[in-house]
Amino acid sequence: MQQKIVSTRDLAFQLYELHEVEKVLRFERYQDHSRETLQAALDLALKVAAEEFAPHARLVDEEEPTFENGRVHMRPEVHKALDVLKSTGLMASSQDYERGGMQLPSAVAQMCVGMLKGANVGTQGYAGLTIAAANLILAHGSDEQKSRYAEPMLAGRFFGTMCLTEPHAGSSLGDLRTRAEPQADGSYRLFGNKIYISGGDHELSENIIHMVLARLPGAPAGVKGISLFLVPKVLVNEDGSLGGRNDVALAGLIHKMGYRGTTSTMLNFGEAAGAVGYLVGSPHQGLAAMFHMMNEARIGVGLGSVMLGYTGYLHALEYARERQQGRPVGEKDPESPQVPLIRHADIRRMLLAQKAYVEGGLALCLQGAVLVDEKKFAETGEQRELAAGLLDLLTPVIKSWPSRYCLEANSLAIQVHGGYGYTREYPVEQFYRDNRLNPIHEGTHGIQGIDLLGRKVSMADGRYYRELVRRIEATIAEARKQERLASNAGLLERSLSAMVEATRVINEVKASGDKEKALANATLYLDAFGQVVVGWLWVRQALKALVGLGGAGEQTEGFYQGKLRACDYFCRYELPGVVATAELLQSVDSTALDMFDEAF
Repeated sequence: MQQKIVSTRDLAFQLYELHEVEKVLRFERYQDHSRETLQAALDLALKVAAEEFAPHARLVDEEEPTFENGRVHMRPEVHKALDVLKSTGLMASSQDYERGGMQLPSAVAQMCVGMLKGANVGTQGYAGLTIAAANLILAHGSDEQKSRYAEPMLAGRFFGTMCLTEPHAGSSLGDLRTRAEPQADGSYRLFGNKIYISGGDHELSENIIHMVLARLPGAPAGVKGISLFLVPKVLVNEDGSLGGRNDVALAGLIHKMGYRGTTSTMLNFGEAAGAVGYLVGSPHQGLAAMFHMMNEARIGVGLGSVMLGYTGYLHALEYARERQQGRPVGEKDPESPQVPLIRHADIRRMLLAQKAYVEGGLALCLQGAVLVDEKKFAETGEQRELAAGLLDLLTPVIKSWPSRYCLEANSLAIQVHGGYGYTREYPVEQFYRDNRLNPIHEGTHGIQGIDLLGRKVSMADGRYYRELVRRIEATIAEARKQERLASNAGLLERSLSAMVEATRVINEVKASGDKEKALANATLYLDAFGQVVVGWLWVRQALKALVGLGGAGEQTEGFYQGKLRACDYFCRYELPGVVATAELLQSVDSTALDMFDEAF
């Protein structure tokens, strides 16, 4: 099967050698599985991605959905691909057998989704949102809500959305105005407007289930007064049959730079009598419940960024190997044959950077997936609690680091193609446009930075942060024992020490009460923190590569050598920048904070 979605050799290395995903098969939930069954699921997902999703990725970009006569129209290939996906059972790959799922470990289930993202993120978006919304209902909904709404969603009959943003509020959810008025029958009537609702309207499924944030009468101001409601596009009767159309109207489609295959909508709730909705969880606890979906979505954004960067890298690599252009530096004979682009040092540098970003980003996302399983199924309560804390700490990094650096990988893929890369005749420009959304949605870099520095690093009195530092230090100590990795270990240690000191200084400023100054450079902190974490994962990959080289044959030696050289690149080219950033952070610089309107 010809595909440029992911390197199957790298994926196998990351799952089975680096993250040792087979270890989770000791958990009772996964005891029916073996490496063979896990690989079968991955092979199936890649086949669906390559044969059903990838072929129309360009079509849905060029012929994006349209809004005519109150209906959304889109390419028929989208419906067909999603029907195939539903028929395979991959829509519910991580769910219980009883719910039609495969009970796959999180890392494997995530990659089944990830390959679809790399093939066609626009079409995959509908399924991804549905899975996340169903998981939210399963976590916080009533038994009736689970059976009436979540189970049809997992089966692919209903699709789902999350409705947070409002025109006047943007990311400031505490300012939302959508209101929910209680009814005598226990339901609610919702009135308000939501924008940027991905998958908010279409005719790909029998129904659309909107997860909507709104306020009850008399609710406290700000985020403490937000409740969560389930609002179906079409009302569902007690027996599961469909009733009449709910008072949810499509006000229009938003036209995006990329990611065009997924509708982005403006929705009006309650143009007439009010949209019928049902409270999910407790009153005024909606944001806490919605974070179940938002955190899942944030990890999904990170993986989506990785996979778009990854496919761009593979396209650039193939182009660099095939395109004959120029001659080596020092070759003065104009009659000598041209050489492949990959022979030029600067092209190799750009390819190496892409490899370091996308394979490092994949390691980061899979690290989060491993923690998901440990959080749920580890043998002791202490182990589960520690995994949950580490996952919370790393979630803003998993969302944001790939969104920056795998987007940069897409930019470098365009650069490798040269002028051809800037044309629509090659797909790398679309990958960049599709990926450019990921630094924005599900919380911008700035929001994630404030979350990391303002909350996550110091939660539980810094316990999870200290545990992460301890794990990085243990990897450094292990790498120092290997002559091949000693220099890289030193570079990682230096960057870690600089960040630990920056964290200490900033925490002291926070403790003094000057929180605004402490968090003024939170985005820089997030970036440097992420670089250290990915540097740690690269040194871990290099350690595994050394083990692999010990038993490698001719066909695999090049792969492991590539891992070592990518680790060299990341440690030598990327980590030194952490030290410079950390020095700025340690000074608690207020240049940006002190700037005022009139001075711009």
